[in-house]
Amino acid sequence: MKLTPVHLVFQNESFQNHEQIVFCSDPASGLKAIIAVHSTRLGPAMGGTRMWPYASEAAALQDVLRLSHGMTYKNALAGINFGGGKAVILGDPKSDKTPAALRAFAGYVDRLSGTYITAEDVGISVADVEEMRKVTPHVRGIAEGGAGDPSPNTAFGVYKGMEAAVRHRLGAQSLGGVRVAVQGLGHVGMALGELLNEAGASLVVSDINEARVSDAVDRFGAEAVAPEEAHIASVDVLAPCALGAGLNETTIPEINAVVIAGAANNQLATPADGERLRERGILYAPDYAINAGGVISIAHEGPRFDFALMRRDVARIGETLSSIFVRADEEEKPTSVVADMIAEERLSAAKPRILG
Repeated sequence: MKLTPVHLVFQNESFQNHEQIVFCSDPASGLKAIIAVHSTRLGPAMGGTRMWPYASEAAALQDVLRLSHGMTYKNALAGINFGGGKAVILGDPKSDKTPAALRAFAGYVDRLSGTYITAEDVGISVADVEEMRKVTPHVRGIAEGGAGDPSPNTAFGVYKGMEAAVRHRLGAQSLGGVRVAVQGLGHVGMALGELLNEAGASLVVSDINEARVSDAVDRFGAEAVAPEEAHIASVDVLAPCALGAGLNETTIPEINAVVIAGAANNQLATPADGERLRERGILYAPDYAINAGGVISIAHEGPRFDFALMRRDVARIGETLSSIFVRADEEEKPTSVVADMIAEERLSAAKPRILG
């Protein structure tokens, strides 16, 4: 096979001066995984492990490079003392995930001696992280010493961020009566639906899993739409809570919402899509700013864990977003650009960690 820049690391379009990339293989369990440490400038790199049936190794590499870079900015903007990292396991979590493969992966995490700390993500559950914990202490998001599953806190942070967004864009003081399309009903999307329903929002929901859609319709009185139509729903707020790159040059002209505030990572297909949203007058809550509730919650883990203190810090996501919105208006820049600027300002102010 002829190698192209997408197959290589240093020439890959998603390579952003990553500090370390580890390719993991364990023939006995069938494990194939990649760990990407983007930055340890603010502290050990922290970010979840994703298991997904990638179409190719090149696709897996690009995903882990993008996600780990995003975690650096997410952790910086959240004000926690962790750098950015991510891992992907190549395979279908429904058929390829085994305790042996999880333990083998955890062994690779352990070899990094705390440079990378992992947690749950798409395709990896809290129970899976508990299995990894048998091999390495460098995991977060388990019941021991913290709040456990970070998904509810991610949803809570998105909810607080959405409140800030509709206040800024619509002048609404609450989410009561606001019409929201929740695109993706996984752990975070469903938990967000519960919070929005309790607040009196009107919900439109979509997911590739029909059972989850039926559940949301029954529980929240939601209107169901096909996944490919969620972005064109006639709503005030679009909440992308599935996989990334859903905001692109094709979908953005079709969006009817005036606010985008959801939990998905890497929502913009390209940096130019932030400007496309601004030109259309759509207020975008930068993904890594609004979905930081989970990583904030696991950053609090430890012997002195305080649930109330953790939730207070997650709720501050709304304040962070409000400051981004105001600065974006003043400087006439996309909110995505302003979020990057604030994250980079914190990274630049930090002293580089001495490795070795």
